[in-house]
Amino acid sequence: MKVIEKRPAPRRLAARLKGWSHGVVRALEAAFDVPAAPGSAPFADASSRWTRLLPYGFGVALVASLLPVTVHLLINDYDVPGALAGALATAQTAPLLLAATRPLQAWWVVLPAAVAGALVMLASDGPRAQLWPWTPPVVVGYCALMLALGLREPRRTLIGVWLATGAAGYLLEIVRPYGDTGITTLLFVLSGVLLLLTSAIRARSEAQRRLAEQETISEAERARRTLLEERARIARELHDVVAHHMSVITVQADSAPYRIPELPEAAREEFASIAGSARESLAEMRRLLAVLRSDGSEGERAPQPGLDRLQQLVEATVRAGLPAELSLATELADGRTEVPQAVGLSAYRIVQEALANVVRHAPGAPTRVSVREDGSGRLMVLVVNGPAAEPVAPLESTGTGHGLVGMRERVRLTGGTLDTGPLPDGGFRVAARLPLAPEAADTAA
Repeated sequence: MKVIEKRPAPRRLAARLKGWSHGVVRALEAAFDVPAAPGSAPFADASSRWTRLLPYGFGVALVASLLPVTVHLLINDYDVPGALAGALATAQTAPLLLAATRPLQAWWVVLPAAVAGALVMLASDGPRAQLWPWTPPVVVGYCALMLALGLREPRRTLIGVWLATGAAGYLLEIVRPYGDTGITTLLFVLSGVLLLLTSAIRARSEAQRRLAEQETISEAERARRTLLEERARIARELHDVVAHHMSVITVQADSAPYRIPELPEAAREEFASIAGSARESLAEMRRLLAVLRSDGSEGERAPQPGLDRLQQLVEATVRAGLPAELSLATELADGRTEVPQAVGLSAYRIVQEALANVVRHAPGAPTRVSVREDGSGRLMVLVVNGPAAEPVAPLESTGTGHGLVGMRERVRLTGGTLDTGPLPDGGFRVAARLPLAPEAADTAA
């Protein structure tokens, strides 16, 4: 049986404090080996070049102002020799140039230099040797360094820096008590407040950045989901078109032995094989349609629309309050020009989506719909509307945003081209060119 030794509470507390202090020390030491993450410096994400250079300019101005003042105070008020005063002042102020990029490394230099300066001042005979362990320039520079640390380093490191600041100040009090300990307490409290405030600002900035990244990812996912939904809807609609052709193949293959007299036995077997393959393809298409159909949605019973339904579509739009007119070429209306079912369906849906966008984004705008053959084996579908009667939201800024996405996918499916965009008068134009034959589609591609 294993006996577990239970430590007294004070020993457990001491062990935890020891482990925590080691973690703080490791975090501080890591600053010399691991460079800070790119973009973590203050103003690193700023778009303006001058804004990004602002922290560096502030550091240069700080050093340029504090260095001569520190030298003057050390020489005149503390009777420190000139060479030593220059060295101490440089060590206390020059590292502030690193505050914008490596503030923790700068702190490792500034704090020992400040302590060394205090010890030198203790040994001097200047008029202020017994007053404060920190000169005012040291306090100002140290506070500026705390601002840079809070905006850049993790919380554990900031706590270690704060405790080290207090320990250094009160250690000097133990070495040689001063008449007034207020400056030590002030520096300890002020550094803690600055670290806390800047750390909170940094945490808020990181939260906003992550939120913006999530919004960007969500927008991209929404666009991708919209595209997939449109493709699935187009595939469900085209199922009827393809199924019709497969059914015709099945009927022709089954009836061939009865329509063609004295058909050889090999040809009968070939037609039977074709009919069987067509039936199997129809069964596979039904399974595919079941996969593409959304949960709870019912299949459409009515046949898929084509160019023959455009007049009804425009008339329904006019009854909805939109002044629209249709121009359909005669050879397309009477069926003299053969239009593939997939192309006719795509043309109908493009006009339907374009009219829906006009109703949503430009209510009351006069609209013209033109469908004709352009003479090169392509079907030209043009929907043009004028400006809205009153200011409304721009296209695709409201609603689901499926309209133009669906148009692009339908045109891409048939191998055509789509041109959409605003007009100078404030209207909008949708122009689609759909090939009427596979050869035209290959040429367009």
